[in-house]
Amino acid sequence: MERRLEQRNTESVETESMNINARAQDMESPDAVRMSLAAAMTLGFKHGLFYRGARLYCINLLQTYTNGCIANCAYCGLSRGREGAYSQKSFIRVTWPTYTMDQVIDTLVQNQDAFSRICISMVTRKRSCADLVVMAKRIQERVDRPISGLISPTVLDRDRLMDIRNSGIDKIGIAVDAATPEIFDRLRGTGVKAPHRWYKYWEIFDQAVEIFGAREVGSHLIVGLGESEREMAHRLQDVYDRGGLTHLFSFYPEANSQMSDCSHPPAGQYRRIQLARYLVDEAVARADDFSFSDTGRIMDFGVSSPVLEEIIDSGEPFRTSGCAGRDGVTACNRPFANFPPGEHIRNYPFPPEPEDIEKIRQELHS
Repeated sequence: MERRLEQRNTESVETESMNINARAQDMESPDAVRMSLAAAMTLGFKHGLFYRGARLYCINLLQTYTNGCIANCAYCGLSRGREGAYSQKSFIRVTWPTYTMDQVIDTLVQNQDAFSRICISMVTRKRSCADLVVMAKRIQERVDRPISGLISPTVLDRDRLMDIRNSGIDKIGIAVDAATPEIFDRLRGTGVKAPHRWYKYWEIFDQAVEIFGAREVGSHLIVGLGESEREMAHRLQDVYDRGGLTHLFSFYPEANSQMSDCSHPPAGQYRRIQLARYLVDEAVARADDFSFSDTGRIMDFGVSSPVLEEIIDSGEPFRTSGCAGRDGVTACNRPFANFPPGEHIRNYPFPPEPEDIEKIRQELHS
């Protein structure tokens, strides 16, 4: 009898959640928001298990609009040129279900022990900054967790950055993605008839560092968009010298995007850039200390063998790089966002095991 009552109660909660979710499909931000599948699982909106017992520590939210994003990035699942309604488009290869902000905030309040940070991602639209401010303030009023903002420089200026800072957001992410201005323009700018411009991204990046502080601004960079390891290593250094840190991603093609037929980078390329990022962001070495082959492959990291071996053994360079929680530990660990769950993990959302380290060592030299 108790089991039947419990089952009926569970079904009732799930039915109510589905009804609210259905209503949210017709709503826009700031009154509705999309949530990553991993976050929906963490908060109990969706059922599922994480591979190898991984956990998500940052609740990733994404603004939602009927007309979607005005940008047209060649690799992005949300690009305006990709077929389908915005609310149904996948992003980083998974669904992002839509919920009302009231529903999300109520659930955040009830589950604060399950996460240590929240991230709200802007969509490129004129109104999205004002909506980001409203959303952050609403969350701040009830949820005692720090909030990051993944912002779109194309629709921002210094005053808007100040508005974001005053909303309670304490860290900023800027998805530059491409390592060179040529690749950026080809995949995100004039090459795809889109509004993003390289100079604007770095102008806002520098202003964000001034407003939010050194190491409080992160640049997303994607390995495998056509750059050499030399070019990526020097971009990592540029980000650090500007006062930022790098959140690293491995390109993985999004179905039906303009780059759906492109290949992900070899594991060795990504492992070397992961190690380079760690050395640069931890101020162990500079890209200027590295040596490269004629094709731009990293041949030497400019640090002694014992130091390098100890760093590799720690496994830290190969874990997800992202915004930290108040404890200083990375919260935005995005389980399996770079690669499907399985043996070919790119960013480890947990400490790599000894057998993982052995595999990483083999990949570093491949």
